[in-house]
This record gives sequence, structure tokens and C-alpha cells, in this order.
Amino acid sequence: MKVMKFGGTSVGSVESILNLKRIVESEHNTVVVVVSALGGITDRLLSTSRMALSGDDSWRQEFNAIKSRHFEMIDALFAADQKKEELIGTINSFFKELESIYYGVYLIHDLSAKTEAAIVSYGERLSSHIVAALIDGGLRMNSRDFIRTVRKQGKHVLDAELTYKLVRKSFEALCGDHASGRKSVAVVPGFIARDRESLETTNLGRGGSDYTAAIIAAALDAEVLEIWTDVDGFMTADPRVIKTAYTINELSYVEAMELCNFGAKVVYPPTIYPVCIKNIPIKVKNTFNPDHPGTLIKQKIDNDRKPIKGISSIKGTTLITVTGLSMVGVIGVNRRIFSTLAENGISVFMVSQASSENSTSIGVRDEDSERAVEVLNIEFAKEIVTGAMFPMQAEKGLATIAIVGENMKHTPGIAGKLFGTLGRSGISVIACAQGASETNISFVVDAKYLRKSLNVLHDSFFLSEYKVLNLFVCGIGTVGGNLLEQINAQYKTLKESRQLKLKVVGIASSKKAIFNRDGIDLRTYRQQLESAEASNIERLKEEVIGMNIFNSVFVDCTASADVAALYQDFLDHNISVVTANKIAASGPYADYYKLKQTAMRKGIKFLFETNVGAGLPIIGTINDLLNSGDRILRIEAVLSGTLNFIFNTISAQVPFSQTVRLAKENGYSEPDPRIDLCGKDVIRKLVILAREAGYTVEQEDVEKHLFMPDTFFQGTLDEFWKQLPTLDDDFETRRKVLESQGKRWRFVAKMDGGRCSVSLEAVDQRHPFYGLEGSNNIVLLTTERYREYPMLIQGYGAGASVTAAGVFANIMSIANI
Repeated sequence: MKVMKFGGTSVGSVESILNLKRIVESEHNTVVVVVSALGGITDRLLSTSRMALSGDDSWRQEFNAIKSRHFEMIDALFAADQKKEELIGTINSFFKELESIYYGVYLIHDLSAKTEAAIVSYGERLSSHIVAALIDGGLRMNSRDFIRTVRKQGKHVLDAELTYKLVRKSFEALCGDHASGRKSVAVVPGFIARDRESLETTNLGRGGSDYTAAIIAAALDAEVLEIWTDVDGFMTADPRVIKTAYTINELSYVEAMELCNFGAKVVYPPTIYPVCIKNIPIKVKNTFNPDHPGTLIKQKIDNDRKPIKGISSIKGTTLITVTGLSMVGVIGVNRRIFSTLAENGISVFMVSQASSENSTSIGVRDEDSERAVEVLNIEFAKEIVTGAMFPMQAEKGLATIAIVGENMKHTPGIAGKLFGTLGRSGISVIACAQGASETNISFVVDAKYLRKSLNVLHDSFFLSEYKVLNLFVCGIGTVGGNLLEQINAQYKTLKESRQLKLKVVGIASSKKAIFNRDGIDLRTYRQQLESAEASNIERLKEEVIGMNIFNSVFVDCTASADVAALYQDFLDHNISVVTANKIAASGPYADYYKLKQTAMRKGIKFLFETNVGAGLPIIGTINDLLNSGDRILRIEAVLSGTLNFIFNTISAQVPFSQTVRLAKENGYSEPDPRIDLCGKDVIRKLVILAREAGYTVEQEDVEKHLFMPDTFFQGTLDEFWKQLPTLDDDFETRRKVLESQGKRWRFVAKMDGGRCSVSLEAVDQRHPFYGLEGSNNIVLLTTERYREYPMLIQGYGAGASVTAAGVFANIMSIANI
């Protein structure tokens, strides 16, 4: 025998109720069908009673709307025949009774608990008659005939012994049909019951239909209890928050109970107990997707190796802290706390106590917080007056998260990984609790970090199919544009081979920006930017920080000082920074040092490999040498691909001024080539290398021996281009002399024991720099280990494509953490 429960959404529309009919009629054995009220009707019944109580005449309109919905459902489901007429007669009689009750409430302005229970019972009574009439062979049974409650501490609770006895008696004939191989279908209204003594109508509370089904399944020793709802089963996390959440195939009773208690509203928690003690499995299925296997809940899961099964959360948490020196070593303080709260009907869902015993923190829902503080202050009034205890402290605006899995107790390091992951994402844990069973680790965070916490934990514990890195790309010029093209081209490969999703959630140009936490289509981002609203540096900062998204990286492909000034704010908010912009790393040493230290302290990354040598692994190599215990003694380098291109291209046929134009046209130089020609770009790069090598250097410390008069770096860019050809004759004369000596020009950057200089030097054929071609860069590193034969790094040192590739490599290094 099978018990099948269908919730409000499963009987809430014509489509869903017809699905119900097909599902039930496809069964070959006897089934008990438990139904809830039509979706939303229970709440409407209660709100209408409040209207009547307050003397609001609009209760009639609301009542008529409830009535119309049921009759419209009947008209859509049934053809005109005697069965429909009989059903309409039954439903009409119910509505006449209900209208009389509402009218009585309206007249005398009184709504007792007894009357409210009677009113709310009509939802299930009406729906069960409709479903029983619709299903072929459906027999409606009245749950008030066999579900009994008893009043305890002001609440109606199940009288299990009497109820089980009455259920078996009521379903005797049905069980007989099942035993003889005849199929029967019993339709039962969920939720409603009768008081054991007075026989007045009561109910099992919210989620009572699930509970009704579990009680019947346990009493009849059913083969399985099926809960039919509007989702495919238990999910690894809330799919509205985590797009990659997926259905959990199997859960133990304990795991399901823990997830339910912490916000997973798939099954009503008390449902699990009656079937658990009888070892009856629960199957959660989707009425709208019946072919999906759903989630199976049972005693023991075979071949279960996952330490974490799911993540659940409760919004609207208030943490109340009871603290005082008199609590230390005193027996009975916690008893008083929990007794006081229980007597006032306040539920505590999390407890955290310091081992010193001087404080206990309890988690309650926001709506209970003020009352909880009030009653606890009254309970401990004497201690508060004497100073032995402090007034209750309530911290609102919080959320509680639980990670659940029975295998956690067999897997060392889960808690460490949990808190480490949260810490690296800049999320502070306010309180935490873990039982000795190690099935559930619960913790409280600021509510504004709930979404971020869920996402980063889901990703970290491999509940997600893919690891996700969320990117904000600033700058869509040659480097930024190439980077976005490379990310788009590699997206599918990384997703399939590395289970990595590089999701670009923000793109900003100098004037406009687009943001979308679900990801931006990189095939059309330029068109999207054209129609986007105007942006500025303040909006960029607010959007990136305000999105509060997990595993986020800000990628700077600009040369803007204003953008570089944002790095500290981003790092402070646990957003990693990858930059091709040299300004931050070459600026004041104190600022550079603070950025590096912030990234280290936060456990995130501040990476700028492409600041020197485009895609060449220069900074990374220096870091590797230092981290392995080596020491950088001397650096000699040609660091400007632009200048190397110029001095390799200059000839009798190509004058100096033309080589500068060619460098700009080929994308080797800055938009204003004077930045390259004045040596400023090389000075910045040398300062960065010296700092990464462990030396405290400022740009002003670098000795400059330049090859152009200062007057060329003053005035406008147009004036510069007009004046530039006046240098051609001088350069050609000097070039001929150089050529006759078998030498070449190289603009060389040097660092020797922390002393830095840049100068145009003539090198002969024996020098490693002599054969440097095109726009290539070269770096010689003399270290304690590489003293006699310096380490040489050489390759393309300029160009949008290789620079973008270097930025991409930095991004990937973060993804690999």
C-alpha cells in the first residue's frame, strides 16, 4: 500500500489537479491520497476571518472570491452530468455553512480559537471532495473520524495511540481490498482533526497535511510515503539563490530532518518522525515533472561518500545573548532560559555557549525577538539589578546557515574548510554550533552576506557541478577587448575540461557600464554597452562592492589612476584584483605595501604580472625565487617593447620619427607615446621589479639618463608630433657611428642592490641584449644561486594579445586556488 500526499500547488490549478489524477490513476495497487487545500486558500480563509472580526464589509467580497475559485475549478474539470451536480450540491452546502460562520464573527466581533479552527478546516474539506469526485473510483474519507488531538500547554497535539487505532479501524476495508488484489483509492483531507474529548474540529498546524499522510502511512505500515509537491525533491541549496543547485538523490531521515529544520520547506519536519520509527521510506516527487526520480529518504544510504549533502538557511534570525559573571559554574541557568522561552511559546533553533559558561547565545526568529528579550529580562530581573547578569542583548538583521551531512563525522577538516572558506570571502561568523553527532554545523552571519555565504560554500564543498569565478572587467580597449574575446573563446573548453565557469558579471568602459550577476553574453557586450546607462568611477565602485558576489575578481585593463585608486576598497571587501595597470604597483611604496598586505591578510589575490613584460613570467619567477629562499642581487633588463621596437626599426630608410609612429600604429606604445619615450613606463616597471625583489624603492629614486630633450614632453600631443621630425638628423648621425662600431641601442633598466637607473646604452654583439628582436623584452636576474650565470627571461614584451593572455593567466591562477 502507498500513501500519496499532494500539496496546495498540486491542487492549485486545473493543470496540476489533472496531473494528480493521471498520477494516481496510473497506480496499480491501493493508494491513500491525502490532499491540502487549493493553493493559497488557507491563508485567504484566515484573512477573511480577520476582516469579518474587524467589521470590514469587504469580507463578503473575499468570501465570494474563494467560492468562485472552487466553482470555476469544478466547471473546468467536470462535464455536465449527475456527478457534477452532486458535487456542486455538496460544495454549496459547505459554503453556506462557512458563510454563516463568517457572518456570526462579523456580527459579534469575536473569533475564538475553536471558530478559527472550524473556518480553516473548510480548505481541505472542499478540495478533498473535488479530488475524490475527479479520480476514477475515488472514495472520500473524513480524517476527522480518525485523527485525534489532545490539548497540551495550550496547543492541540496528536494523540498518537488513539489515532493509530482509529486509522487501522477506518481503513480496514481498504486494507482488505489491497490484500485481495483489488485496487482502491481513498481520498483524505489533510491537516484537520478532532479533539479527543469534545470532538470539536481541530488541526495539526502548518504543514499538517504532510503530518496526516505520515500518520496514516505509519499506522497502516505502508510500503512508501510519497510527498508530491512543485519541486523535483530536496535540493543541495535554494535554487532561487544558487543557480547550480541540483536535486539530492538520497537522504537519510536525520539529514532530511536537519535540512527541514533549517529552512528547506520541502517536507514538514514532524512528518519524518512517524515513518522513521517504522522505517518507511519517503519519496519526494514533482507533480509537474512526475518522471523525475525525486529524492528518496530512508534509514541508511548505501555507498554514500559525500560528507555534505545540502546547505539550508533561515532568514530573519535574531541572536539573543544571555551573559553575566554569575552564570559561571551555576547549575540551572540554562534550564531557566529555555523553560521561560518554552512557557511563552518561543522556539529556539540554535544554541551557542562559551566553555567559560559566562554567556549563552540563542537563535530565535525576528518576530519572537522582542518577546524573548522581555520575558528573559523578567526572569533574570533580580540578577540584572544586582549586576550579577547583564540585560539581554538582541542582535537583529542576521541569517542562520546549516551545512548538513551524516558523513561529516567521518571526514576530518570539514569545520576548518567551512570557516576558512567564509573567511577568505570576507564573511564573519557571529555564532556557531555543532552537536556531537556531527550531522549539522550551524552558524550565524550578517543577513547581507547570506547569498554570498550560500554560493561560496556550495561551490567550495563541490556541491556545484562547476567552480565559478565572477569577473568584473574594466576597460574594453585593445587589452580589455582581447581579454573578453579570449575568455569567450575558452569558456566552453574550461567548462568541460576543468569544470570551471568564468562568468563575467560586470563590464565597464570609460563612459558606460553593464552589470548582471547571472552573467553577461560576451558575444553582444558592446551592443549592450551602447544602450547602457552612463557610468562613472563612483557607480563602478558601488556596483562591484554592492553586488556582494562570491569568488569575485576585479580586472583592470585601463591605465586610469582613478580606477587604480579603487583597489584598496575592493581588497577590503575580499574582491581579488588582477591588473594590467601599472599605477598602483609603481605608486607610493606605502600604498603598494598596503595593497599587498591586505590581499595577504584577507587570503585573496592582488596580481599584476602584466605590469612588466606583458605575458612574460617575470614577476612570478621573482616571487618563486624569493619564496624558495633565494635573494635577488641585480636586475638588468630591456623592459619597453615600444622602445626596443623603435631602436630595432630605425635605419637609413626609416627615420626616428617614423619608428615612433609605427610603434603607435602597431599597438606597441601607449596612446600617448611620450609616456614610453620619456622613460616613465620603464621607470614604473623597474620600480615594480625592485619592490617585488624585496627593495623599498620610489620612482623618484631612479636615476634617469634620457635620449630626448625635456621640451618634447611639454605641450600638446599634436605639438609633439610636429616637433618630432627635428630629431631625425641627429639620431641618424649617431646611428651611423653606432653601426660602424657593430653596436645597437638598448634602453636598459638596472637595479643593483636596491639602486636603480634607466639609460640608453650601446651594446655590442657579445651582450645578451644585442640580438633582441622586434618589441621583445629581456630580463637578466642575478641572484645568490644564479650569480655566475644570471637567469634570462626573454619574449614578447608588448602587444594587446599577449598582455591580455597574461591577464588571463593571472585570472586562471586565482581559479586554481
